[in-house]
Amino acid sequence: MKLKGHLSGKEHEVSLSLADDAVDVAVDDRHYDLRVRELGSGEYLLISGSNVYKCLVSGRGGSVAAGQSFAIVLRGRIYEVAVVDPKRLRSGESAGAHHAGAAEIVSPMPGKIVRVLVQSGDRVEAGAGIIVVEAMKMQNEMKAPKAGTVVSINAAEGATVNAGDVLAVVE
Repeated sequence: MKLKGHLSGKEHEVSLSLADDAVDVAVDDRHYDLRVRELGSGEYLLISGSNVYKCLVSGRGGSVAAGQSFAIVLRGRIYEVAVVDPKRLRSGESAGAHHAGAAEIVSPMPGKIVRVLVQSGDRVEAGAGIIVVEAMKMQNEMKAPKAGTVVSINAAEGATVNAGDVLAVVE
């Protein structure tokens, strides 16, 4: 999955490849092979070779596909990171904006559908949970980007999904 990340006022190209607890990350021209272990809600161990780092992550709205900012504490320093999906930028939409028509809820990464929280035809408010996707033993609740009616649910519990798959549509 290719993303753009903003850190300390600079934009970086970020590429992620996930497989179980292994993560291959490229930030600009730097490559990292990591193993990730979840300790608890928002707490992770990042293992790079013989180095082990404790990392605290707190999200601040939306899904990665819709754009999100994070506060990350690593080695005693706090990093504010904003993530933007370039596909959304190419479509002319900003990360947080939606036109009056349908809004697609897209899987931010490969994973497994853990729960479907609504049914087709349900009315939802902006920010309401729609589908929960599990990737790397982390559960991500995909939320409605706007108030409206769920037009379609394109995934069932237990199904595997790829990054970029449309999981649901809200009009």
